[in-house]
Amino acid sequence: MKILVTGAAGFIGSHLSERLSDLGHTVVGLDCLNDNYTTALKKLNVDDLANKGVDVLPLDLSADDLSAAVEGVEIVYHAAAQPGISASVSFQTYVENNVTATYRLIEALRSSDTLRAMVNISTSSVYGFEATQDETAETKPASYYGVTKLAAEQLALAHHRDQGFPACSTRLYSVYGPRERPEKLYPKLIGCILEDRAFPLFEGSEHHLRSYTYVGDIVDGLVAVMDNLDRCIGEIFNIGSDTAITTGEGIQTVEEIIGRQARIDHRPRRPGDQLKTHAKIDKARRVLGYNPSTPVEEGLRTTVTWYEERILGKIDLWPERLV
Repeated sequence: MKILVTGAAGFIGSHLSERLSDLGHTVVGLDCLNDNYTTALKKLNVDDLANKGVDVLPLDLSADDLSAAVEGVEIVYHAAAQPGISASVSFQTYVENNVTATYRLIEALRSSDTLRAMVNISTSSVYGFEATQDETAETKPASYYGVTKLAAEQLALAHHRDQGFPACSTRLYSVYGPRERPEKLYPKLIGCILEDRAFPLFEGSEHHLRSYTYVGDIVDGLVAVMDNLDRCIGEIFNIGSDTAITTGEGIQTVEEIIGRQARIDHRPRRPGDQLKTHAKIDKARRVLGYNPSTPVEEGLRTTVTWYEERILGKIDLWPERLV
């Protein structure tokens, strides 16, 4: 099949694009390569995708003509987004990159005579401070990110409900692994330890419970949606690990893998941060046959190895504005 992946130069999008290519599909990537984090990492991902025969079109979903990009596609995985809960990112930026971008993608796809499904990639942040519920639970987002990702998800599903547009949505939980964004917990922690930097730890975050989910397990779930389209259109699925640990336990695991402790720089509480996520994935298990199986220690060892081999001394992930 011909598959379009938006946000293909990013963390999840690049892994998904590689997997789909390995499965024999024709994959077209789309990414505006903006500077919401260092473009050097995105360009490294683009180079890796090129080696797999995946081209990444440098298009902005919120502004550019998308007609050529969507021509002939059968499946669209919409991974492009303005991520995170940074106080330095304006509300309007979240709206443009999460809501407007999704609207324009849907508009470009509505007249397609080849489209079988648009798989929207959402987040557990739509549930709010605690994400421990199933997909029928009330959503209570507590950040601009969660609010606009929920809006994007419901925009796609509204088109399905009103016009039969073939959309579904997946809510992902605390994804980690090689290529993760530099400001996220594990790449930042690994970099700080290996480069002897102080690691910024927000007040109380060591006690936060997280369903840390290895990116390979996330991709398994996303591919399973494509393999079960008849049962997925119009539906929402939690995709994540149903085993949760605290952030403090994750930090300790990384320290043990590297054999060195982090120097902690204590910071004030970060507004909008989730306090507890524990993925309830009964629906994904039943409908998709989803079974995340990567232990956190195994996934973190792979992530440390990636950082040491691909990043350390080669790419600067640490401009001051990201610390």
